[in-house]
Amino acid sequence: MSVTLHNPLLPGFYPDPSICRVEDDFYMVTSSFSYYPGVPIFHSRDLAHWEQIGHVLDRPEQLPLGPYAISGGIFAPTIRYHEGLFYMITTNVNYGGNFIVTAKKPEGPWSDPHWIEGAEGIDPSLFWDDDGKAYYTGTCGGWSGERQMIWLSEIDLEKFELVGEKTKIWGGAMENAAWPEAPHMYKVNGYYYLMIAEGGTEHFHSETIARAKKITGPYESYRGNPILTQRHLGMKAAIANTGHADLVELQDGSWYIVFLASRPYGGYHKNLGRETFIAPVEWEEGWPVVSPGTGRIEFTYAGPELPVFDVPAVPEKEDFDGGSLPYHFNFLGTPDENTCRLEDGCLKLKLYDKSMGQGMSGKKDSFGSAAHEPQSTGFLGRRQQHMSFEARAKLCFTPKDKQTAGLVVLQNDYQQLRVEVGLGEGGKQVARAVCGFGSKEVSLLHKEEQEAYHEEILGEAAWEQAKTVLVIRAKGQAFTLAVEDESGKKTVLAGQVDGGFLGSETAGGFVGAYIGMFASGNGTDYEEYAAFDWFSYRGEE
Repeated sequence: MSVTLHNPLLPGFYPDPSICRVEDDFYMVTSSFSYYPGVPIFHSRDLAHWEQIGHVLDRPEQLPLGPYAISGGIFAPTIRYHEGLFYMITTNVNYGGNFIVTAKKPEGPWSDPHWIEGAEGIDPSLFWDDDGKAYYTGTCGGWSGERQMIWLSEIDLEKFELVGEKTKIWGGAMENAAWPEAPHMYKVNGYYYLMIAEGGTEHFHSETIARAKKITGPYESYRGNPILTQRHLGMKAAIANTGHADLVELQDGSWYIVFLASRPYGGYHKNLGRETFIAPVEWEEGWPVVSPGTGRIEFTYAGPELPVFDVPAVPEKEDFDGGSLPYHFNFLGTPDENTCRLEDGCLKLKLYDKSMGQGMSGKKDSFGSAAHEPQSTGFLGRRQQHMSFEARAKLCFTPKDKQTAGLVVLQNDYQQLRVEVGLGEGGKQVARAVCGFGSKEVSLLHKEEQEAYHEEILGEAAWEQAKTVLVIRAKGQAFTLAVEDESGKKTVLAGQVDGGFLGSETAGGFVGAYIGMFASGNGTDYEEYAAFDWFSYRGEE
């Protein structure tokens, strides 16, 4: 009996999936942008059920990040396995460029970065030919008006250096294709297949393919391109912007494809961001056919004939009683040794001087350069994975001056909903529901920014409690923000708040919403902490 594949395979913000198989085991990674640890890695044995086994980048020396531009950081990782060694290659767009890390075991430890000198662009990938030579494919151009292209070079993986000439090999299937990127190379029946994304990562996203007899080309575009897209279904389709894909062949010779897509809801809003999906593939006359028979992506497929892989469920509630954080939690930016403490059965977040809104600190990142050192922020959260959910956290906190702490739904540093405890007029402690909204027009190079940010207090109540249960509930795009005292009495601060502005299509950028705990000094820095006794997240279908 075959397993059933359910889409999305990884719900919530898990874009740009890359997959590899080692005998009977499958491993998959996704982009993580400015969240730390970076590049979550998952394991499966049936393609249907996936368990997170860690992060590839889990040490500060591997992953310098700032919290300022959430859509910066780590773009498009590729995972591959060759002769006993795992390779993960990716781009840190703010600090250093393209690099490779390696590991003997997929759960790590992974090496420090091997930076690839002369490897411009984004979305690198690796391919080994039959003769043992390794090749690097990447994306170049497009930033200054020149046509963007996929390029190829041999690479020495002992020295981690490019070898010989870099060759531009394909510019995409469409004439003047928009953003040809995310190249992956495969060799099937004597042909080299180059599969890429094009059309941009939002509504017009797609996946196309070409092949050649020689690895350097010339590449012949498939007449059936694009092999994957939903753009022709219009803006009412339940699944949108499919693309940025990777192929995997199973032991029995069958093929599947993993890719990103989004589920708009409450209008054309994508609060969950770009998620990981899967579909079957069949080869016809030398070319791959995705989702054969329908040509569109379905929510369920019959999967491979493999034993069910038993994966433990992620607990709804985290009590912070252990010595480490669960894998599904992330910081925003690289934490320092003072950011977080797990002690006294609590999570304690440092009250840095930064605000949770207003562009975090108002500083600007530069694409591809370390213009300033990474700085930490007092945030810890997990991905929103359901259209409807309830998140709760117990806060133990008495604010001073401008300090605030609370619970936030964070799309980026401009679009967010918060329920927080702070001081109001006259220095009295209050509980507030806050809507942060604005706009940031940013070129992909982050060289020019026009910023506008506003905060609106949606509701406020006097609140003398030192211990507070914070509540954010969403029924689709209708949000309710509330607090409860120790007796369980609830005070609704704001109800029926439209959360459509938290969608990536509306807010811009490349990430999905996070739900988490925060502590902000808002211009003060007392070397103090806000404590959270527990955090819970329950999704509702």
